[in-house]
Amino acid sequence: MSFIWPALLWSLVAVPLLVWLYLRMQKRRAQFAVRYGSLGLVQQASGGSSESRRHVPAMFFLAGLIVLFVALGRPQMLIGLPKVEGIVILAFDVSGSMSADDFEPTRMEAAKIVAKDFVARQPTTVRVGVVAFSDSGFSVQLPTNDQASIVSAIDRLQPQRGTSLANGIVVSLNTIANVTGQDPIVGIDAETPVEGQPVPVPVSAENSAVIVLLTDGENNMDPDPFAAAQFAAERDIPIHTIALGSTEGTILNVNGFTVHTKVDEAALQEISGMTEGLYFNAENEEDLQAIYESIEPNFRVSREKTEVTAVFAGLGILLLLVGGMMSLLWFGRLP
Repeated sequence: MSFIWPALLWSLVAVPLLVWLYLRMQKRRAQFAVRYGSLGLVQQASGGSSESRRHVPAMFFLAGLIVLFVALGRPQMLIGLPKVEGIVILAFDVSGSMSADDFEPTRMEAAKIVAKDFVARQPTTVRVGVVAFSDSGFSVQLPTNDQASIVSAIDRLQPQRGTSLANGIVVSLNTIANVTGQDPIVGIDAETPVEGQPVPVPVSAENSAVIVLLTDGENNMDPDPFAAAQFAAERDIPIHTIALGSTEGTILNVNGFTVHTKVDEAALQEISGMTEGLYFNAENEEDLQAIYESIEPNFRVSREKTEVTAVFAGLGILLLLVGGMMSLLWFGRLP
């Protein structure tokens, strides 16, 4: 336990003085009773109570004063407080097929609407980042709790070219690393980290993170998405994969071209399984909305230094009240 105003703890030096005054008063009272009182008067003065009982209210009063003197120093304690917090990376597939109109008004716009609703429901303790990937990947917004900036980043997303799941995963991991102090990922094509690259360190409980990867098609570009997912697994970062569209395959009209696209469900399930994440399939806007509502950041208990002056003040007053009630009930007076 620590104190914000430790200097006020000097008030505790009054405790020995109060004890000395109380003992002196009791001594003078006993001398007065012996000198002037008959046996009946002595019993009346003591109220017929035992010696130990007579001191109980005073002990409660003294304890209450001690607690109140401690409260003057504004004590602080490490207390476990439950809260929802962490980092969420929204990784959007911005391949050309995201402009298809089988969702209203398009796949991309439907995904934006639902993602912005997800952002609006997050507490300020959750930081959200935005990543876009097609044939490459780039961070659109670093993790922040500024919801206006996050929404603006989502609005800027536009359909591009191919689909590289690995680039989406790696850029998401490096975006997390940028705010948690981890080392960036390089050399993803290698089965082991490249020479000179440190072994990845798991994200700490204070920086718990999750990636929400939304895609509507098959991976059709290098590098290997499973190698990227392995990096996420080593860093204890779950990847929740959302398949947008049909697993059987769909013929779409994209910017005047006929395109056949289908979701690679097996690959997305393996990626989420490797990282202990969840796999979802959304075939319409309602499915997509329900999926985002089921994805929540981590709920954990964090130990924080919290001022507990009110607790000490309340306890001190309670002790004073108990002592006062005892004295009134037993002796008809306050100590």
